[in-house]
Amino acid sequence: MPSVFLALGAVCAFLGVGFGAFGAHGLKAILSPELLAVYQTGVTYQMWHALGLLAIGLLHQQTPTAKRLVWAGWLMFVGILLFSGSLYLLAVTDEKVLGMVTPFGGVCFLLAWLLLALFAFNKNPSTFAAPKKHSRYN
Repeated sequence: MPSVFLALGAVCAFLGVGFGAFGAHGLKAILSPELLAVYQTGVTYQMWHALGLLAIGLLHQQTPTAKRLVWAGWLMFVGILLFSGSLYLLAVTDEKVLGMVTPFGGVCFLLAWLLLALFAFNKNPSTFAAPKKHSRYN
């Protein structure tokens, strides 16, 4: 079964690498050090949460009916859009009002990680164990 969260995680990581390279090479001479730091924060958070999306995607393949994972995945993706996206736009346009969007992305990140933790705490540990080999001698 295809995993939307694996795909979104891979795309977000791909774009994070591209945005990081663009910031380091294309924006370094244009942006002030403060705005470049804002931009870099967006890249850093995007990359970490792209990895989180990949983890959610892998877990979701094992337990496709887990609603907490689905919510966590979508919240993490929306968090990337709001948090990192607003920081990219803020850095490039210097529009301070965009900074008001960033905390909403941060809340999405927090909720996503909380849901992932709740999934992990409530999940039966045997689900993650290797399947037992059946033998006629058992």
